[in-house]
Amino acid sequence: MSIQPDLSAAIGHTPLLRLRHASALTGCEILGKAEFLNPGGSIKDRTALGLLLDAERRGRIRPGGSIVEGTAGNTGIGLALLGASRGYRTVIFMPETQSREKIDALRIAGAEVRLVPAVPYKDPNHYAHQARAHAEAANAADPGSAWFANQFDNTANRDWHEATTGVEIWQGAGGRVDGFVCAAGTGGTLAGVGRALKARNPRVRIALADPAGSALASYVNTGELIASGNSISEGIGSSRVTANFDSAPIDLAWSIPDDESVPLLHRLLAEEGWCTGGSSGVNLAGAIRLARELGPGHTIVTVLADAGTRYQAKLFNPAFLRGKGIPVPDWLARAFPAP
Repeated sequence: MSIQPDLSAAIGHTPLLRLRHASALTGCEILGKAEFLNPGGSIKDRTALGLLLDAERRGRIRPGGSIVEGTAGNTGIGLALLGASRGYRTVIFMPETQSREKIDALRIAGAEVRLVPAVPYKDPNHYAHQARAHAEAANAADPGSAWFANQFDNTANRDWHEATTGVEIWQGAGGRVDGFVCAAGTGGTLAGVGRALKARNPRVRIALADPAGSALASYVNTGELIASGNSISEGIGSSRVTANFDSAPIDLAWSIPDDESVPLLHRLLAEEGWCTGGSSGVNLAGAIRLARELGPGHTIVTVLADAGTRYQAKLFNPAFLRGKGIPVPDWLARAFPAP
């Protein structure tokens, strides 16, 4: 074992887990990068670290300054924890529709949380625009006092995943990677990992698993941003092409409905003991689809992005699931019987 000097050094180097059911189902080796094991509980710790290190190198944040970001939660948690460890304040703008567990985690981490209505990106009241405006106002009053992380369009996000996450996956799998698949929110993970793997083997297939209600799969397949349906997944999907997503080398894309993805994460917990969030279910569904596309004998890697405990009131609430038309497994119904 090694001794890590601070929080930053503890981020990353997560294991690859063999996912037994998905592997047996497809005849492929399906591996999940266990990003829920990061200090802040998600892959967004990596994103936060990459953005912050880039800002520090470029002199865009001064000692004791404020980190400002608009986020569905996980990037904010990573930024807040890093801020606490490096002497920064953190101000987070977040849609009020996000899970109570993530909102509470942000506040526990010391962030100032400003909940705002969930509106489309084109609306000036969108959480990302409000975060940018807050940073600009702070800097107008006190130049250099605030840094807007801008995770969606700051390509330091993509670059950090290319330099770290993608390299770890290649090395962890011993260079035996035939396909990689994950969902996109900012697009940083998909673009960065895709670029890293393609640089090492151009034949690696890169796929997007898009939740219903997002327009990104449509964009990849048709060139048009058309969304249909909806999803209970948080933090993934988009109605626009971000600067990070724009550079992703995507070969295939699918729209994944909740009644396909959520049962997979329930089964992953009940049979293999991994408690993961909604995006991991979408990713796992995408990995199974990609495995079937490539055929038996291939190695497919995906991301287990965060822990299911951040979404307990939705993903593990039988009444909520029934209201959304999502199957409730017997073990979950027994654990939380109707009153």
